[in-house]
Amino acid sequence: MAIREILTDKDPALHKKCHPVTRFDEKLGMLMDDLRQTLAQANGAGLAAPQVGILRRAVVVVDAEDNMLELINPEIIAQEGEQDGLEGCLSLPGQWGFVKRPMKVTVKAQDRYGQWFEATGEEIVARCFCHELEHLDGHVFSEHVDKLYSNDELEELLAQDEQKKKEKRR
Repeated sequence: MAIREILTDKDPALHKKCHPVTRFDEKLGMLMDDLRQTLAQANGAGLAAPQVGILRRAVVVVDAEDNMLELINPEIIAQEGEQDGLEGCLSLPGQWGFVKRPMKVTVKAQDRYGQWFEATGEEIVARCFCHELEHLDGHVFSEHVDKLYSNDELEELLAQDEQKKKEKRR
């Protein structure tokens, strides 16, 4: 296992459509192990293979129980509801934006051995499914936002929101 470099938004690999995984072999197992270790090191919620320069349809996502789900050749098969929330990306460090996503998402994917399964996630997990699967088609979350916030701007925005909540309670 190895921690891989996470590419930034400027890298052309992040803007290319990934190829389906067709070989479920030791090389794929090593990629999935590397994605897991890289995600853990980066303390993120999800990571897609193109973010480490591999143009294959493979992602890892942290689920509601803090387990890492491996999704190979994933596709969204159901979605419902709506949420508008803050999103960031390991490939756009220090940048945040508000993105509308479904509240609940079900994906169909293969595991590292090629077996098909389904997984359903709500709230942040649903958001991660959508976010990571978009990477597989060459897209990044910033395409959905009206404004990107820096870390400082985000802190100020959250502080203002907290102040408004305090004032409402009075």
